[in-house]
Amino acid sequence: MNKPMLSFVIPCYRSEHTIGAVVKELTDTLSTRPEYEYEIVLVNDGSPDNTAGALEALARQTPRVVFVDLSRNFGQHSALMAGFHQVKGDIVICLDDDGQTPACECFKLIDKVEEGYDIVFAEYPERRQNWFRNLGSRFNAACNHFFFGQPRELKANSYYACRRFVVDAALQYPNPFPYVTGLLFQSVSRYCNVPVNHRARMEGRSGYSLKKLVSLWFNGVTSFSIKPLRFATYFGFFVAAFGFIFALVTIIRKLGTFVEFSVFGKETTADWSIIGDRKELNILGSHLSPYAYPFVIENMLKGNLKTDGVVSHIFKIEEWEKAFDYATGKYGDFKVAFQFD
Repeated sequence: MNKPMLSFVIPCYRSEHTIGAVVKELTDTLSTRPEYEYEIVLVNDGSPDNTAGALEALARQTPRVVFVDLSRNFGQHSALMAGFHQVKGDIVICLDDDGQTPACECFKLIDKVEEGYDIVFAEYPERRQNWFRNLGSRFNAACNHFFFGQPRELKANSYYACRRFVVDAALQYPNPFPYVTGLLFQSVSRYCNVPVNHRARMEGRSGYSLKKLVSLWFNGVTSFSIKPLRFATYFGFFVAAFGFIFALVTIIRKLGTFVEFSVFGKETTADWSIIGDRKELNILGSHLSPYAYPFVIENMLKGNLKTDGVVSHIFKIEEWEKAFDYATGKYGDFKVAFQFD
């Protein structure tokens, strides 16, 4: 009867002094569970030190070690995808090259997968990393939840075990710049966490700079979620609507003439700023109705109704024929009033 096979994938960058200890810890742990066959896929992600030489030496010493050498630094997720192309196992386990993810606890993840889960992530009760990486992990978890539907209670990280079909589904991604976390969640329905210890790095510091973290997050969001496209669409509609309204208001404010043609019974004010402070305003009076004549005549006599600039000629009542002659308009545009003694 064939033994089930485990495939371990470890992306390596600047780890020439640490990867040997990680592989030894892993093989020592696997020797305690002889019911499994295994392979260890080590991927050199264009490391500038002698990591490639260390991995090549391990591959010569241990037949179960597979060495993959990338031509340049493509990033951790691309290195994982390169390793996925080499795996043969029924269960695939991914971990780090710096000793922070304890290889000796790998069977906590594997045994949980054997219970029927599609993918199992390690959960660290206490993280041994600086505040910047902790902040980045929280931000990444929030983004994974919003864009990829990762449950809030699930803690996803670089130490996990999954069934082979999960990896096969991820390998269907044909484009560059993969975001493995997003690919993994596209095909799983059963997942969980198991607590493991989180160690301090054996040496050196993380290869993830702020620039690399932002680039990784941006690639993940734009490549594996339609929400950014929806957001861009909604934002575009909002900007277009705002621009249309702004243009309409500008036209109303700057073009045309507003005419107020009314008869006012008393002094009247208008707040012109409501309409616009750049338009031309004409206020025109109306011919008075017969019912307004007594009121107008009375107030003109009292001096309450000023006619300066309105009435062009004043005639005495005895000159009514001459006034009527002027009012016909044959002498031009005149405003005529009678003066009563």
